Amino acid sequence: MASKVRVIFVIAAILWALAPAASAQRPVRRNLMVAAAASLGEIGPQLSQAFHQAHSVSIRFNFAGSHTLARQIIEGAPADVFVSADEAQMDAVEHAGRLVERTRFNLLGNRLMIVLTPFPSGLPVAFRPPNLADATVRRVAMGDTEAVPIGVYGRRWLEHAGLWPAVAAKVVSLPSSPAVVAAVREGRAEAGIVYATDAPGGAFIVPATEGPRIVYPAAAVVGARTEDARAFLAFLRGPVARQIFEAARFTHLP
Repeated sequence: MASKVRVIFVIAAILWALAPAASAQRPVRRNLMVAAAASLGEIGPQLSQAFHQAHSVSIRFNFAGSHTLARQIIEGAPADVFVSADEAQMDAVEHAGRLVERTRFNLLGNRLMIVLTPFPSGLPVAFRPPNLADATVRRVAMGDTEAVPIGVYGRRWLEHAGLWPAVAAKVVSLPSSPAVVAAVREGRAEAGIVYATDAPGGAFIVPATEGPRIVYPAAAVVGARTEDARAFLAFLRGPVARQIFEAARFTHLP
């Protein structure tokens, strides 16, 4: 009996000694948290898959309005990379000391589009921006014009076009461009101002020469997995990501 106990003890000791080595041989799962503007949500899976194939790093996206993401990061929410839909929100994070120095760059551009209900069929071919002031358009869905990038861009364009005084009282404020698309689709607003990438087949695309300059900056966040974050930022600037962005109709900045 005693000999059996000794055998069991020896086997247990051997297994215990081998455990660290076996554990060391297991591949460590690497994850990267990317806080990204909601308008990038549709292409998130493609970016994640392509980056994982190249670097064996899994991407977890947190898609939301850029102003919401900026506030979360400033307050200490976990994030390794931040991709904003405008420079103002990235500025706020940078001023709070939450960006890794010299990792920020301007990644993408976009354009504004007007969508109408019913969506996407039955849109008037001759629709033009001044029609937003018509009595038949009672509600215009937009992002919050004081905080949400798509709302700020939209208001800036309407002010430049001289339409803001006629449209301001009709505005239904929403948290993101995809939320505006959903509101128009569901008939909760007759019209909406969104990113062109969020609504193929919209009524009117604002020409780049008439609309505001739309910029998506990207940067690594302090306290992040900096090496992997830098690799992901480099990937976003590379040819594979560029093909994904082009297919989704994002524009390249000069």
